[in-house]
Amino acid sequence: MIRHPLGSRSVPTPGPLPPFDPAWLDSLLRRLLAEDVGSGDVTTAACIDPTATGTAVVVTREPATCAGVTVAARLFALVDPRLRTEPLAADGTRLAAGAPLLRISGPVAPLLTAERVALNLAQRLCGIATLTARFVAAVAGSHAAICDTRKTTPGLRLLEKYAVRCGGGVSHRFGLFDGVLIKDNHIKACGSVTAAVARARRHAGRGV
Repeated sequence: MIRHPLGSRSVPTPGPLPPFDPAWLDSLLRRLLAEDVGSGDVTTAACIDPTATGTAVVVTREPATCAGVTVAARLFALVDPRLRTEPLAADGTRLAAGAPLLRISGPVAPLLTAERVALNLAQRLCGIATLTARFVAAVAGSHAAICDTRKTTPGLRLLEKYAVRCGGGVSHRFGLFDGVLIKDNHIKACGSVTAAVARARRHAGRGV
C-alpha cells in the first residue's frame, strides 16, 4: 500500500507553511543533498575559512509566483542547524523581479554547500507556479480549470503538484491508486473503448 506523504490524497492549498510530512520531506531532501554533496564539498573545504560567517538573500531574477521557499529553508537547516533562515515571501504570492525570497545567515561553508540544491528546488517550484499562474490568467473568466498531470519529475511529484496549486492550478489524481483514468493504451489492450469501460465498471463500480 502506498502511503501518501500528506496522510491523505489531497494536495495542500497554498500557504506559508506547506503541511508536508516532516519525516518524508527530510528524507527527500537528504537524498537530494547526498546526490550533490557525495563524500564532501571539496571546493568549499579548500577555499573557505571554516570560521567565516555571512548572510545571503535569494531574490527573483524576473516576475514570478512563489513556491517552495520553506522547503529550501529546511534544506539549509538539514545541512547545518547553525544556519538561520527567514522566508521573505509566502507561497502563492506574485512577485516582481528582484523580490527577496529567503534570507540565510550563519557559517559560510555549509551555506555554500547547500546553495545549489536549495536553488534548484526553488527555481523548479517557482517556475512551475509561475507558468501555471500564466495559464490560469489566460483562461480567467471562462469555465476552464488548469489541471496538473502525473508527468512529474520522479521523486518530486508532491512538491511539483504543490507548486501547481501555488500558481492557482487544480490537482488531478496524485497517482495510479486514486482514480480510474482510461487512456489510449488501456483501450488498445482491451480492444475497444466499450470493452475498457465495461471492465473498469465491473472492477470499480458504476461510478466509472
